[in-house]
Amino acid sequence: MSENKKGASRRQFIRNGALAAAGFMIVPRHVLGRGYVAPSDKLLIASVGVGGKGASDIANFYKGGKCEIAFLCDVDDNRAAETVKKFPQAKYYKDWRELYDKEHKNFDAVSVSTPDHNHAIITYHAMQLGKHVYVQKPLTHDLYEARLLTQAAKEYKVVTQMGNQGASHDGTRQMAEWYDAGLIGDVHTVYTWTNRPVWPQGIQWPALRADVPKTLDWDLWLGTAPYKDYIDKLVPFNWRGWWDYGTGALGDMGCHLLETPFRVLGIQYAKDVQASVGTVYVDEFKQGYFPESCPPSSHITLTFPKTSKTKGDVTVHWMDGGIQPERPAELGANEVFGDGGNGMLFIGTKGKMMAGTYSRNPQLLPTTRTKDAKAKQRYARVVGQEDGHYTQWVEACIAGYGKIELSSPFETAGPLTEALLMANLAIRAHDVRKPKDNGKFSFPGRGIKLLWDNDNMKVTNFDEVNQFLKRDYRQGWNLKK
Repeated sequence: MSENKKGASRRQFIRNGALAAAGFMIVPRHVLGRGYVAPSDKLLIASVGVGGKGASDIANFYKGGKCEIAFLCDVDDNRAAETVKKFPQAKYYKDWRELYDKEHKNFDAVSVSTPDHNHAIITYHAMQLGKHVYVQKPLTHDLYEARLLTQAAKEYKVVTQMGNQGASHDGTRQMAEWYDAGLIGDVHTVYTWTNRPVWPQGIQWPALRADVPKTLDWDLWLGTAPYKDYIDKLVPFNWRGWWDYGTGALGDMGCHLLETPFRVLGIQYAKDVQASVGTVYVDEFKQGYFPESCPPSSHITLTFPKTSKTKGDVTVHWMDGGIQPERPAELGANEVFGDGGNGMLFIGTKGKMMAGTYSRNPQLLPTTRTKDAKAKQRYARVVGQEDGHYTQWVEACIAGYGKIELSSPFETAGPLTEALLMANLAIRAHDVRKPKDNGKFSFPGRGIKLLWDNDNMKVTNFDEVNQFLKRDYRQGWNLKK
């Protein structure tokens, strides 16, 4: 037998063996050796968190036609059941660590759609295995984690994308082109707002424990978080309002609403932040103190240094809990501000512009300016917009690291997430208290501005809040191997 035929036979033997071991009709490209691709040239995805948002993420990946859902992983069999039924060929795991350990040679990429507190550990371990990653917003729970993942994306050279689909919407690119064309002059102030939270916040942790559902592995759900007894209605949605697991309204909607200011103005790392938060009273003149829970509403003010696209510092306002900025005078009385519940407003030296969630329906103000606005198209549009956000990542993974531009790679998603988490530092500063001689407490973190040292990742003028930069994970859960 010739050397060529021997080589071909050997490659076929390896390929058939890999197919049999994996139990799939397709295998990851690296299994077949350098220069070979899977027969279908499809991306094999392992999805961690497959109910709720995870289910919609999986559906959006799959309908693009360029991937296979190879593995499913969820801590709750009941939440996962519908997705498992839709993808019977995908092997199911409950523990992502077991999935990675046993199957890491049989998939190319990982999608992470879990609660915020477990994003970083699942993502980082996947990156260490050389897997491409798609992670729901916000990228991480802690500032330290966000910086680590941003750096890891460069170190491991994997394709990354955060799940803020609006980053792929035409609106964000249209607004960037209007700004670049000078239609509103130099922007110095931005307002963003949301009607979230739409779950309970500013409340006491329930005193009564509840029975853990038989289909839920509570210990796995807790993951990196400190152990607490299970309570009703925490899973699958209301965890967002508790600091041990979620990041509040900022984490839920901030990546959608602040991505456009970041893109349009080129801002990255804030230099200071201040906050005012909604107060809860439990009796006459008796203020509630619930440090475990995010507040019912807040107004955050972040200052970003001058960029190549601005003439000076930029002040960015964030408002949640239904609070909105003053309506601009240029907006007609019956015209909707933003999209009603959410929005963004750019204020420049020559005009203003606004949009809703995902930068939908961008408008110059007054809105009559929009129809006749002229600006050269400078930024390529993403086919499918929000849906294309998923396809874009899949195609980039197939092409390989650095081959296709993405809308929200960790290079940009990391700094965006850090800004949101820095804003949460200002919120949490409100609950830092110190005992006084009269048996009462002082709250030194209220009414001040936090100054941020970006290089050293710390607040320089109120050290007590730096405890929230990086959590101590529960024993047995380690971010780095």
